[in-house]
Amino acid sequence: MTDDPICPLCLRPIPPDAKSSLHHLVPKLKGGKGGPVVRLHQICHNEIHATFTEADLARDYDTPEKLRAHPRMQGFLTWVAKRPPTFHKRSSGGRRKR
Repeated sequence: MTDDPICPLCLRPIPPDAKSSLHHLVPKLKGGKGGPVVRLHQICHNEIHATFTEADLARDYDTPEKLRAHPRMQGFLTWVAKRPPTFHKRSSGGRRKR
């Protein structure tokens, strides 16, 4: 049994040697400074910001459950579930427009 934190997006453990970062559920620029944050695999965090604008995140995708329900994210989550928890690569598609 592992005591590693669980990524609230992909639901895989985040081991100490995995790249990870904190995600503001409401973007700081949209009033989320000091608001709730979650620790995510870096690849999961990158995919969120490659998919959604800051306005999208603040308005419609302010919980891990809402993020997981989006069709593009569902495809990503199915794909990443087959990878080890330490897996990392750059997200496809580049940064979304701000």
